[in-house]
Amino acid sequence: MVVDFLITSPPFDLLTDSDLHRVAQNIEVQYYRKGHICGHSTLGGLRIIRSGAIDIRSEDDRLLNRMGEGESYNLEALFAEYPDAIVRLYEDSLLYTLPDDIYQQIITRNRDFARYYERQVNRRLRRAARYTPEPHNLMRRVSAHMSRDLLVLNPQTSIKEAAALMSDKRVSSAPVVEQNKLRGIVTDRDFRSRVIAKGLDYERPVSDIMTQQLITLSENSTLFDATLTMVKAKIHHLPIVAQQDKDSLVGIVTASDLMLVKQDDPVYVVQHIGRATNTESMKHVVDGMPQMMVEWINAGIKVAQISHFLTAISDAVTKRLIELAIEKFGPAPVAFCWLGFGSQGRAEQLVNADQDNGLVIDNSATPEQLTYFSRLAKFVCDGLNECGYVYCPGKIMAMTDEWRQPLSIWQQTVSKWAQSPTPDAVMRVSIFFDIRAIYGESALCDQLQEHMLKTASSNSIFLAALADNVLSQTPPLGIFRRFLVERNGEHKDSLDLKKRGVIPIIDMMRIHALANNIKAVNTKERLQALVEAKVMTVKDSRNMQDAYDFIMQTRAEAQAATIDKEGIEAVSNYVDPDNLPEHHRHHLKDAFEVVNNAQNTIRLRYRGGI
Repeated sequence: MVVDFLITSPPFDLLTDSDLHRVAQNIEVQYYRKGHICGHSTLGGLRIIRSGAIDIRSEDDRLLNRMGEGESYNLEALFAEYPDAIVRLYEDSLLYTLPDDIYQQIITRNRDFARYYERQVNRRLRRAARYTPEPHNLMRRVSAHMSRDLLVLNPQTSIKEAAALMSDKRVSSAPVVEQNKLRGIVTDRDFRSRVIAKGLDYERPVSDIMTQQLITLSENSTLFDATLTMVKAKIHHLPIVAQQDKDSLVGIVTASDLMLVKQDDPVYVVQHIGRATNTESMKHVVDGMPQMMVEWINAGIKVAQISHFLTAISDAVTKRLIELAIEKFGPAPVAFCWLGFGSQGRAEQLVNADQDNGLVIDNSATPEQLTYFSRLAKFVCDGLNECGYVYCPGKIMAMTDEWRQPLSIWQQTVSKWAQSPTPDAVMRVSIFFDIRAIYGESALCDQLQEHMLKTASSNSIFLAALADNVLSQTPPLGIFRRFLVERNGEHKDSLDLKKRGVIPIIDMMRIHALANNIKAVNTKERLQALVEAKVMTVKDSRNMQDAYDFIMQTRAEAQAATIDKEGIEAVSNYVDPDNLPEHHRHHLKDAFEVVNNAQNTIRLRYRGGI
């Protein structure tokens, strides 16, 4: 039955019963032989593939897209997406054709149905990747909650007058502005600690007591960003500045503005961890993360923000363990920096993350002083393991001698990897080059990253070896866009979304970043930087971001469902596509196709170094 076939094929599941039957009653059946070309002469209406497949090819015969059974297209929209394309039947095919007059009536009544065919792959995937049922309160813009009616002081205002004005206005802080530029902030605490406690003359200018080294956020930041910033910096007043002008004050957020944030939100988890006195109390908090992730998914929070939350929590655990280690072993003898690699380095962690970390130490350290860092690293890595961030199976941890070195040794190691890109070296690079300072002297991390980028960007052989690694994992799509699932084993009939979807995207953005000396590590930030460097077009960058978001969202939702039903122990990166709604499977195929096309670019651009 035509209706039975249509209802399983998106976007016909969006139609009312009456419209669905109207479509079925007006379907025309046409059979075409392999090689038939669909031209511009009959653009209207819809073509629905009942059996067979079509190719969309460029003028130079490069495959742009392939559609199979159950997929439909509007030629006018296709040619808008691919202006110079040739639409050719890949094999003998049976097509359902819906006349243009009926198609126009349907899309007039159903905007969602119409949108499906507008920029068929790109826009459809973008809507799927960005749909959010209801934004969580933490994800609201800080600009919607900040105070705008501010008492603004001049640097020459006297301390006495400033106190009187603040008292009259009943405010606990006042920004200091000169020539429309934010110069500082004065708070009640400043009057107590810098005026009364020190017996300072009340007639002195307020510039003498204001805080000048300000921590600010832009107006486009979220409440999560604001709250986390205030907790980390231990401040109660946060100036908000214009997105395009960091000296232009637009408002202030105070601790009282954020009191409505629920106690189970991640910023309070971070705050609680920061006060922990032992590993056990941190473990108790971290044990609740899987269920919290389920709640965030159910609340409609997008996976990019969830991974931001979870990374902030793992950062907080790491920092507190280092502080406890310093309390136990004493202050560090020389400067050091704790490094986060992999998903923690990119700030893209989900649940069940293992450890990937290292330690870079100032070159002045003596052999005796290096022993201190060995004890510190073991204390921290053991603590992370107790808190659920299990030991790295490949021993990529600061407690391993190789991953705890002075800066100069690290730099030598990176040079050696680049000069001799063995499979083992390439594997290590894939983790190590996603690097971020977690605690300590961040300049050491910066110097290491600068050496890393300089070494990689100038070595075409090394980039070619990385490209081979990037291309070793292809998206699980076969001919006619059919999913290639596991054939046996525990995950039979399932897709590994991390290995075959997420990792290829991360790897591709990393090699582009390394080749072009781009410091960004987070995947989204790399995509933006690659556009700014004109390495990628805006369109390709957006498509890749949407593909990454959709695959990650599918992965996170599957993990949350598993946690809810079976517990954290059963969580994996696999999903059975048959358990996904039809439209979701279709979007997933779109995402994998974007990845596949991007890998072709990697092949052409970097493998020449071989």
